[in-house]
Amino acid sequence: MIRILRPCFIVTVFFVAVLLAALPGNCKPSYDYINISEPFTNKIPMAVPVFKTLSEGATEDGAAKNSADIMQDALAYTGYFKMIDRRAFLVDPEKQGIVPGEINFKNWRDVGAELLITGGLRTKAEVLQMEFRLFDPFREEMLLGKRYTGNVADQRRMVLKFCGEVIKRLTGKSGLFQSSIAFIGDRGEGRAVYVCDFDGNNLTRITKPQEIVVSPAWSPDGRFIAYTAYLNEHPNIYVYDFSSGMQEIFAAYEGINLTPTWRPDQPGMAATLSFEGDEEIYLLTGTGKIDKRLTKSWGVDVSPTFSPDGDQMAFVSNRSGSPQIYVMDLKSGRVSRLTYEGDYNTQPEWSPVADKIVYSGMKDGKADIYVIDVETRETSRLTRQAGSNEAPSWSPDGSMIVFSSTRTGSSRLYVMTASGTDQRQLLDMPGIQKLPAWSPARQQ
Repeated sequence: MIRILRPCFIVTVFFVAVLLAALPGNCKPSYDYINISEPFTNKIPMAVPVFKTLSEGATEDGAAKNSADIMQDALAYTGYFKMIDRRAFLVDPEKQGIVPGEINFKNWRDVGAELLITGGLRTKAEVLQMEFRLFDPFREEMLLGKRYTGNVADQRRMVLKFCGEVIKRLTGKSGLFQSSIAFIGDRGEGRAVYVCDFDGNNLTRITKPQEIVVSPAWSPDGRFIAYTAYLNEHPNIYVYDFSSGMQEIFAAYEGINLTPTWRPDQPGMAATLSFEGDEEIYLLTGTGKIDKRLTKSWGVDVSPTFSPDGDQMAFVSNRSGSPQIYVMDLKSGRVSRLTYEGDYNTQPEWSPVADKIVYSGMKDGKADIYVIDVETRETSRLTRQAGSNEAPSWSPDGSMIVFSSTRTGSSRLYVMTASGTDQRQLLDMPGIQKLPAWSPARQQ
């Protein structure tokens, strides 16, 4: 069910987390469980048994299973783990231990679990307390433990918070569980900007349906989304404010106002404007005023995307004849061509954690997703023989990519790991979905 309500991306979470005592693994900065250079080649077998109820109650029983299911699905979503079927477990969930000294690690080693998560919960009135622990059954060692206390309504948020702690403990990087995905959807009533959680949950429409809406882009703090919509056949840039639910015109210069992209290092954004005749990229201030013209060429220059430090900008230009991706050093103004393979390379997005750019490239009439290393120019093709694949966007930790694809007919959203593995549809929504944009991770 879609909530056509004012969403709240900046959420105050009414729960507290407590580090559980006696956790020798918590002080260890070793991330030897996941091969960071090839994290998706060998998935780690993980067991997530149904969590225990720490006080009696039918409602608590349901919440215990639901919480374990949420955690299992969320961790499997990352592509790092192979979840062991609970039917293979040698331990009765009702009799299993969840704390050190109560767990028979041999039972978990025998089913092949290299990682184990146990959990328990109790409720009183509307207060929910949950505790989770991550173990290495082979070392018989606890790696992580947290206790959360909050409202019953915070159940999913607590579970995902611990999932993020697990990924950080195993990789050294924060995960993607506190992020959202914006996209353009059309359910037959016009195009609008929609937002959902990282895994497709909590789908919300945030703008009214219109004939043409394109290019959603998140601000670095996740408080705003910029996009282009056509008013009286004129493309203007709008900004949606999550705190107020209001949307206002940000840029409405003569000609086109397209492909807004927020700056990572200071207020304002870059966008393509044509008020001087040619489509060029300009820097705009936080109030939408023109700060500086960045590109100067006879061709069309669009789709800016910044490096994480804000020192470089990639963009698309047809100055060489066909659309290709270029990189500009913003301090010197020097421009170099990045892509040479393929005759139509567009929609670049710079990785938030590395000098890599994901983009949509066309060869033999088929659009696919590629990743190119900015320094070495080494290119990897991530999709093939599966319809038209476009508009890729990185997760905030750089571990996953969301994109649109026509592999099943109409355009739908899909996600995959940064290596191109585990490709699957993001959500089940009628109509078309395209032009996804993954948000930064929100702070809680």
